[in-house]
Amino acid sequence: MTKQIFLDQLRAGLYGLPQDDIEERVSFYSEMIDDRMEEGLTEEAAVAGIGPVDTIISQIIAETPLPRLVREQIKSRPRMRAWEVILLILGFPLWFPLLIAAFAVIFSVYVVIWSVILVLWAVEIACIAGAFAGVIVGFIQIFQGNLLFGLLLISAAVLLSGLSILLFFGCIAAAKGALYLTKKVALGIKSLFLRKENSK
Repeated sequence: MTKQIFLDQLRAGLYGLPQDDIEERVSFYSEMIDDRMEEGLTEEAAVAGIGPVDTIISQIIAETPLPRLVREQIKSRPRMRAWEVILLILGFPLWFPLLIAAFAVIFSVYVVIWSVILVLWAVEIACIAGAFAGVIVGFIQIFQGNLLFGLLLISAAVLLSGLSILLFFGCIAAAKGALYLTKKVALGIKSLFLRKENSK
């Protein structure tokens, strides 16, 4: 891919962001390609070394705050006609509850996902605490003459410690998955505020 094609695709993918941001990013990547070419790389190799355009666009959108995207959309939107304002007012009893319901559903999904993560970590902490308590109480029982009960408690503690090790890796994976999902949903919401160049 040539430098110009890369920059054109980058500019098209960022359409809808504030114009100053687009120019700043395009200029940054243009200079980066030029620097790589000065180091002796071919134009295609310099562009390929930067990475896929779609990944760069996603990263830039993820870094752009949502309020800034909304402000840009409002600022660049043409003035509403009288009939659009009337339809908006008359449709308020319909679209406003639907909008609130959509936000409530999205918020509920987030709460449920992160609640599951918190519960997993709570179970992990309970397993660790149970393992320590089982060992301590087990040795106390052995010293008091309850050998069988003490060994049973120590065995349960060993089982809990093994379970806590397995659960720790599960908690880490679940937290990473929830974070990835959260980022993807946020990126999807931000993408709704970006106008595509061909829809002008």
